[in-house]
Amino acid sequence: MRHVIGPGRPLARPGQVIGLLGGSFDPPHEGHVHVTLEAMKRFRLDRVWWLVSPGNPLKREGPAELPRRMAAAKAMVGGHPRITVTDIESRLGTRYTAQTLQGLAGAYPGVRFVWLMGEDNLAGIHRWDRWQAIFDSVPIGVLARPGQPAAARTARASRLYRGARLGVAAAGLLARAPAPAWCHLPIPLRSISSTAIRASGNWVR
Repeated sequence: MRHVIGPGRPLARPGQVIGLLGGSFDPPHEGHVHVTLEAMKRFRLDRVWWLVSPGNPLKREGPAELPRRMAAAKAMVGGHPRITVTDIESRLGTRYTAQTLQGLAGAYPGVRFVWLMGEDNLAGIHRWDRWQAIFDSVPIGVLARPGQPAAARTARASRLYRGARLGVAAAGLLARAPAPAWCHLPIPLRSISSTAIRASGNWVR
């Protein structure tokens, strides 16, 4: 079934490989740009879309208003030609990743998507709605983050899908690999976080 998103949808051609970095971006920061550029290079992605979510179903407190987060994310990206900031989840009417991936597959036939997430997400992804459907539908790039390595290695998802894991040397093959396929990519990270920025008072909801 093909989904109609309407005007303002991100552009993609059949055959392209698009990385998807989802999150509240509350607020966006240089760390998001850093992991995006690393993922784009190491996983050989044509583009990366920042999926600025309407809200995280696993968090009790809602984020700042979507238009404000979208504007801040676009300013942070600074017009990079291969990074697109989008509210496509709001347009699709989805709040769960599995739903979003299904909607994108219908709206962009022939486009290959790669889900990008941090180690902290890998450690807790078994709590996500239809989390196995995520692994079974698209390749997944896991980006190293401080403080989570042990939890990521012993995560339920890591154990269940250990046979689908690609080594770091094969990171460039991830985007073209059939799902399930995932790669844990250790990269030098910056200690900045959205939580720390909010705690500092530099981003008030």
